[in-house]
Amino acid sequence: MNNNHDAEFDVIVVGGGPGGSTVATFVAMQGRRVLLLEKQAMPAYKIGESLLPATVHGICPMLGVSKAIQEANFMPKLGGTFRWGKGDKTWDFLFSVSSKMPGPTSTAYQVERMKFDTILLDNARKKGVDVREQHSVTDVLMEDGRVAGLVFTDDSGIVRRARARYVVDASGHQTSLARLSGERIYSKYFQNLALFGYFHGGGRLPAPNQGNIFCISFEHGWFWYIPLTDTLTSVGAVVAKELGSLLTNGHEATLNEFIRACPPVQRLLANATRVTSGPYGELRVRKDYSYSHTKFWVPGMVLVGDSACFIDPVFSSGVHLATYSALLAARSINTCLRNELDEQRCFSEFEARYRREYALFYDFLLAFYDLNNDLDSYFWHARRVTSSPEIGNRAFIDLVAGVAGSGENLYSSPEEFFRQREGLGKLLFPQSVDDGAGARKPIEPKGAEFYASLVSEVVQLQAQATLREQRPAETPLFPGGLVASPDGLHWREVASSQAAGSGTMGEKYDVGRL
Repeated sequence: MNNNHDAEFDVIVVGGGPGGSTVATFVAMQGRRVLLLEKQAMPAYKIGESLLPATVHGICPMLGVSKAIQEANFMPKLGGTFRWGKGDKTWDFLFSVSSKMPGPTSTAYQVERMKFDTILLDNARKKGVDVREQHSVTDVLMEDGRVAGLVFTDDSGIVRRARARYVVDASGHQTSLARLSGERIYSKYFQNLALFGYFHGGGRLPAPNQGNIFCISFEHGWFWYIPLTDTLTSVGAVVAKELGSLLTNGHEATLNEFIRACPPVQRLLANATRVTSGPYGELRVRKDYSYSHTKFWVPGMVLVGDSACFIDPVFSSGVHLATYSALLAARSINTCLRNELDEQRCFSEFEARYRREYALFYDFLLAFYDLNNDLDSYFWHARRVTSSPEIGNRAFIDLVAGVAGSGENLYSSPEEFFRQREGLGKLLFPQSVDDGAGARKPIEPKGAEFYASLVSEVVQLQAQATLREQRPAETPLFPGGLVASPDGLHWREVASSQAAGSGTMGEKYDVGRL
């Protein structure tokens, strides 16, 4: 095809999942021409069914899909339930305990991704995105060292080309575009695999926690148990990759063996039958899913969601990281399309914030995977990671709800990030000692220097959705950094008086006061 006939867009997004739909919508809402290419016919099966409040009450209202989400009758979740560690006690956390999630914002949902993703993609269409399904990207157009567009095969098998100022890779962990932005580095600590399927008629936790995700540790690893509807349950075993050899016995036999080794799951599934037909009928395996890319953007292209990084799913961070990074990318793209700020500055802000959120979950999971710690030390470590003044388990809840943050210093590469953390779980996760008065207190951790007193920008999402342009001004998340515009969809510089308070966003704004 002649270059003179190439289609022209402001932005091309690859991937129609939550990350792709979110970034495409936020850019199209600014009146830009956005093309979204999805290789599958939607709706299509995806894993990652447990949402966090930051997505439901922050991103979704900004997208304008809150009503559709409510009308979908997804399973509400009040928090999570764990049977974890050296004891056999089951314990709960509720989002409502946190002062950052008052009233109706203290719930989230378990979702069937085919339905949830369709809501977001249909909304993108309504907001003006040119959505094309069954379109597969085959090559990249480069111009003067910059990504300038894509070559793709359409749903009729015709090869086409499209040019754009920016390309967004939201195509997930199987991305072929991320190679342009460096290398994928895998965590040596979280070298796990997940074997999962779906069951009809599984048991439920006692009310009011019947909608909670239930995470249960057992001798080989841990199980997730996610109630998607009153009768449908997602069940998966996360185990060390060394146990992958068991899969040669067949997925069915291996999953049954894991279930027998985990009595709580075995009891819940005692009267259940596995789904064996339709989109939920297959037993699936996902391997080596904890990784980070060496770069999250190059001139003309940005990676969001699983294309950039992913972390073990015990705290259901997948959709949160995808939609959060999509918002950050949209801010950078929208600002650059207006030629308001330097591209390097905008996308460096995007990458710094995204890596910071990833690091928060990674560091806490290092500690959480040490199964021999007491329950209270989980909560204490969460307080240490977030430098939170919250008492009890509130800091822990902020973390797993996606509304906490850490002051992690930026690292030069994923290799350095993972290298620093090898073996640090116990250092960052202190044991408790008797304080002499019959109570337990934590030992000061040797890894405390990793953290500073910062409140995550994610907390601002709920404020953005609730107060919109009337929300109080924020301060930069990093010294000399940028802040969100009043509409939440651009970056802007801050006045010197605001910049002086850099890193103390929580002192200026408390979402708990809403």
